Amino acid sequence: MMRFLLGLSVTLLLVGCGASPEGSLQVGSTAPQVKTKTLADVGGDFSRITSYRHPDERMYQYSLDDALAQGKPIVLEFATPGHCTVCDKQLQMLKGIMEVYGDDVIFLHMDQYQNPEAFKAFKVMGDPWTYVIDENQVVQYKQAGRVLYGELEYTLKKVLGSETG
Repeated sequence: MMRFLLGLSVTLLLVGCGASPEGSLQVGSTAPQVKTKTLADVGGDFSRITSYRHPDERMYQYSLDDALAQGKPIVLEFATPGHCTVCDKQLQMLKGIMEVYGDDVIFLHMDQYQNPEAFKAFKVMGDPWTYVIDENQVVQYKQAGRVLYGELEYTLKKVLGSETG
């Protein structure tokens, strides 16, 4: 019985950190227009928009609906680093890639506790999840769990039309 309970506990923990991708918004779908909180909406108080210990204000400048209206590609990260170490590492990686693509791409972080409506609209369960949305508001990439820098960079080059053979 103890072995069963231990196995069940481990399974439940793993499900919370990157659930099955089948139910989530699919590649090729139009991104949903969702009003999400920005840093301005919470008076500049990072603790009211993210559980990340080292937030970058550039990830909280736009509501998702406003970002979609900008006509730029978007990297949308669903991550709740307050309870997910993989999420924390994912956001660290995003800060690095944002230094390279920050003028051409909008980077948004959605924390489950502060922007649950975005999680619902994308049908995301668990985290982290990474979506890349093109300038036409179409989802071009999605990945549950950890995304490597090179993988995301390849996707961004493709979306920006600057991939090399």
